[in-house]
Amino acid sequence: MLLDKIYYTVNSLEGDYAYLQRDDDMSEEPKCVARALLPPEISEGSRLVYEMMSYSLVTE
Repeated sequence: MLLDKIYYTVNSLEGDYAYLQRDDDMSEEPKCVARALLPPEISEGSRLVYEMMSYSLVTE
C-alpha cells in the first residue's frame, strides 16, 4: 500500500492549501494538502499522482 500510486484531481485552491479528490474513490472527502508540498504549476482540475511520499503532475 505504501508504494502504490494514488491519483488525485485538484478540486479547489484556497490560499496556501489545495483540496484533492481521490480519483478512485469519489465518495471520500477531499484531502487538504499544503501547496508547498505540491508542484507550483498546479491549477484547479490538474491531475496529480502521489508516489514515494511526493506529488507530481500527471502528463498523460
